[in-house]
Amino acid sequence: MLVAVNDEKRPTKTGAERELDIRATLPADWQNVTVAAWSGLTVAYCQQHGAAVIIRGVRNATDVVHEFQLAAMNEMLGMKTLFMPARPELATISSTAVRAAATDGGHAAETALISRPPSH
Repeated sequence: MLVAVNDEKRPTKTGAERELDIRATLPADWQNVTVAAWSGLTVAYCQQHGAAVIIRGVRNATDVVHEFQLAAMNEMLGMKTLFMPARPELATISSTAVRAAATDGGHAAETALISRPPSH
């Protein structure tokens, strides 16, 4: 799992802090899952680490348009992209909403959204 580090998006935590938060939400026996913070091109990270495909989550049609543009660029650089729809209960959550919740209720809001178990 790659944590994109983009300071222009005004993150509330550093890439390293977000990396640790995500790792902490994963089950302990998921030792085959790597979590890393990265500030370069995603395709460059994938190529350096032997990844065959990028898996991207999409919440809505707006995400699909944006992600499709990135996927086209990544395809030209030799990396395929697979889109995975967000769980319905997370489809309306945005980083802006998470930042607002964190401002009102502390940093726990961000972790709570990430660690919510999947519904079946």
